[in-house]
Amino acid sequence: MELCVKDIIDRLERDFPCRMAMDWDNPGLQVGRLTGNVDRIAVALDATDEVVRQSVRTGADLLLTHHPLLLSGLRQINDGSMAGRRILTMAEHGMAHYAMHTNYDTARMGALAADRLHLQGRKLLELTGSDEKGDYGIGFAGMLERPMTARECCLMAKEAFHLESLRLFGSQEKTVQYIAVSPGSGKSMIRPALELGAELLITGDIGHHDGIDAADQGLLVADAGHYGIEHIFIADMCEWVKREFPQVEVISLQQESPFAEI
Repeated sequence: MELCVKDIIDRLERDFPCRMAMDWDNPGLQVGRLTGNVDRIAVALDATDEVVRQSVRTGADLLLTHHPLLLSGLRQINDGSMAGRRILTMAEHGMAHYAMHTNYDTARMGALAADRLHLQGRKLLELTGSDEKGDYGIGFAGMLERPMTARECCLMAKEAFHLESLRLFGSQEKTVQYIAVSPGSGKSMIRPALELGAELLITGDIGHHDGIDAADQGLLVADAGHYGIEHIFIADMCEWVKREFPQVEVISLQQESPFAEI
């Protein structure tokens, strides 16, 4: 039985419904026809120029990414803009592009990150909605399996998320056990983490003043970068596709961190 783009989307919508996304977000089918046949799916974090080129080279019929290509409106689609160039390339090669962003965050990403840290007794950092399955939201706070220094916790996080490095705001020697994790950009998670009594927040995109102000209030912040934690999406979605559609070939487009620390 041949699969089409709509078949894939229907199953994605079952597990990661777009209604669970934040109001400002734009998940869903970004480019392509619902009726297009799908034999090969590429999975990546972002629809960058290189990812689009790799997807075309490998003959992918559908590109699944975490971050949407289109977050704000386009007035023109031409090769004079980055988004326009990528859209045209995909359209010319008959490839569809689907993104699941904050709907994946609320349905899966936070729990997946908390699993890697073995957090127990979890509480949502930010409640964003509820349905028949219960509450959902962004990030989790929970107990580590044992107390450890902030340095030990950061080293554990580096191993869990395969990080080259992270930045810690606050004392490396402080003992922590109740911590929070919020993949992606986590500046807005500082207040919820403080309110829950977390001793350390692991997240990304923390500015200098936000980090030192949080530490002064008793919350250490480990900045793993936006890519640092969210890259776990790629392996997770590859496994999801293999499980849900074993007849489809899956290509993992692992991206390197967008910047290098020298």
